[in-house]
Amino acid sequence: MNPKNKPLIKKAAALNYEMGVDSAPKLIAKGQKEVANKIIEIAKANNIPIKEDKDLVELLSQLELNQEIPTELYKAVAEIFSFIYGLSQKN
Repeated sequence: MNPKNKPLIKKAAALNYEMGVDSAPKLIAKGQKEVANKIIEIAKANNIPIKEDKDLVELLSQLELNQEIPTELYKAVAEIFSFIYGLSQKN
C-alpha cells in the first residue's frame, strides 16, 4: 500500500487521438507503481474514461512516449475507443 492507503496500480498507459490530425492514436503517458497511480488520478480528475486491460497496457508500455500505436494494436485500441464512445453516448 502507498502512504494514502490506496492500492498501487502496477502499470498504466494513456492514449490520445485527434481526428483529422493524427493518423493513429499516440501513447501520451506510461508508468509503473506511483506514476501509474498518478496517471489514473489525473484521468479521474479530468473525467477521462478508464478501461482496464492488463495485456494492452503491457504492450503499450513497450512504446516510446508520443509514438503512434503499431498496426498490430489497432484492433485492441479500437475496442477501447469503442468502449469510450459508448460511455460518452450514455452522458
